Amino acid sequence: MRYLPKSPAEREKLLAEIGASSIEDLFAIIPAEYRLNRDLLVPRQQAESEIIDYFRAASDRNATGYASFLGAGAYYHYRPVIIDSLVQRGEFLTSYTPYQAEITQGTLQAIFEFQTMIAELTGMDVANASMYDGSTGAAEAVMMAVRVTGRHKAVVASTVHPEYREVMATYAKHQGLPSTLVGYEHETGRIDLTALAASVTEETAAVLVQNPNFFGVIEDIPAIAEIAHAKGALLIVSIAEAVSLGIVRPPIEADIVSMEAQSFGVALSYGGPFCGVIAAKEKYVRQMPGRLVGQTVDGAGNRGFVLTLATREQHIRREKATSNICTNQALVALMATIFLIVYGKEGIRELAEHNLAKADYAAKTLSSQSGVKLLFAGAPRFHEFVLETSEPQELWGPRLLEEKIIGGVALNRWYPELGNATLWCVTEMMRREQIDGAAKVLAAGLVEA
Repeated sequence: MRYLPKSPAEREKLLAEIGASSIEDLFAIIPAEYRLNRDLLVPRQQAESEIIDYFRAASDRNATGYASFLGAGAYYHYRPVIIDSLVQRGEFLTSYTPYQAEITQGTLQAIFEFQTMIAELTGMDVANASMYDGSTGAAEAVMMAVRVTGRHKAVVASTVHPEYREVMATYAKHQGLPSTLVGYEHETGRIDLTALAASVTEETAAVLVQNPNFFGVIEDIPAIAEIAHAKGALLIVSIAEAVSLGIVRPPIEADIVSMEAQSFGVALSYGGPFCGVIAAKEKYVRQMPGRLVGQTVDGAGNRGFVLTLATREQHIRREKATSNICTNQALVALMATIFLIVYGKEGIRELAEHNLAKADYAAKTLSSQSGVKLLFAGAPRFHEFVLETSEPQELWGPRLLEEKIIGGVALNRWYPELGNATLWCVTEMMRREQIDGAAKVLAAGLVEA
């Protein structure tokens, strides 16, 4: 129902019911300096046609047509138009948590299909569909490992997304969970295995790494798993770029996988919503947070779907819960499901190969310019790479913007030891001429410098 303002008589009746003599009396508890004693400064009412004209004019002022080399946990991939056509159907768009299985079979089946495909991609036995995003998923995975092992310490790679680590630090602070940060090898950008082995003890509940890591480098997951498991700790692999699983070996040695599935058909949308996932070995399923949908049969033998292996208390009773997540991310999970179905197994692999090839071309082209160096060049990577320039981003960044090109992300904010290094990303949406254009602008400025 549309909002309809109350008449003066209706207001008087409402005030009388609650025992207030006036609006001023109602708000008397608010200090006078915080009260607005005038009408709101809003424009006059407008016709629908005028409102449409206003927003069209506003959209014309938006920055469009830019080539973006930004990545760092949020990736620009093509979204098939069928995704929005389907997710905006009323039965999906208006659905909430599907507790009543008998009337939400479509939503439950969509979640079940999502879980199945995520499990296949990650090499895990089970997956859920209700994490907020990759950052909270990684933190929840560490909390899950604490419950499984009964230990209360974590070891985290410094090459895990810095913002993921910040979220985990917030969780850990209030859980009384100390963590040890392990650095990286400056030649390869991979986690320092010697330092990792020295940091993992019999008190360590979890080792958290990212693959590909924040530098875009692919970690040696089998070697990391061996170190973690030797001391009885669980290995958690965080995946910020889901498309990488089209070509990067799945982390089958991990105990828990935390993933951000935004790349699977979820729009960037100025920062959200994203699509977090936790997948794990079957023996840990009882400690998984969020929703889990199972397949069953009804009394007539027909296939059906239900929420399973989690009681209602898990969502409403704090002392019994495995997580503080009580929402349902099924709509964004459905976007990812449609994306994966549209592409299929071969399509996801071809998409990943396309990303890999373009990123390799960009890394070689940009680093071949005078004053530009490719860092961690000896390590395998996916579609992100680190460049070191002879001048800081503050100087060459504006020159790129003049040509409608957004350069990489400056890393000195989180890694001051890397100086002028920046993180660049190339997806299938980048054209060759845009890469060449960025190299030309970058080279011209650096030569002048």
